[in-house]
Amino acid sequence: MTDGEDAARAAVRNRLRAAVIDIAPIFGFTVSYALTHRLTVALVFALTAAAGVCVYRVVRGESVWRALAVLGFVCVQGALSAKTGQATDFFLPNLVMHSVVALANAVMMLLGRPLMGVVVALITKEGAGWRRCTVRRRAFMKGNLVILTGSVVMLSIQLTLYLSGQAVALGVADACGPPVLALSTWLGWRVYRRAVGDHRCTVHLVR
Repeated sequence: MTDGEDAARAAVRNRLRAAVIDIAPIFGFTVSYALTHRLTVALVFALTAAAGVCVYRVVRGESVWRALAVLGFVCVQGALSAKTGQATDFFLPNLVMHSVVALANAVMMLLGRPLMGVVVALITKEGAGWRRCTVRRRAFMKGNLVILTGSVVMLSIQLTLYLSGQAVALGVADACGPPVLALSTWLGWRVYRRAVGDHRCTVHLVR
């Protein structure tokens, strides 16, 4: 395995670990709402958890802007839910964001530039060379299809729960997002590696 692929795997692990930490506000909102059925209490728990995550990231020396972005996103979720009085609307920003990402992922595949390949190339600093390698491009398409399938399945579940007004179940599904992403990313990478096999691009293809 090349150093670039090691970097890609490390970046995926770090991002998934961060995503699991970021679900703390969702967990706090869902559990408190399930126990009390009071939106105000649930919002307080969610914002408290978000503030805790923000402080945790700053103390660990992570990006202050990322920590504040997570806190700001939860504030947007809370403001929307408080304005409508609907607990399900707390999850609407996440639902919209995931829908946009899934749509962009599908469009990129149709354009022959699977998002998985683009992200890996950015991490490894390889550039666009992988697109000139038929074997790797097809492998990235196959791996990316696994990730996209996982996203579409989760979105269909979340959308159904949102439209039916099942806030607690929607919270559970939203919290399951990172583990599902982890599984689909791992499976996608395995599919990519198997499709590539022993193939190695020549220098002019990867530069």
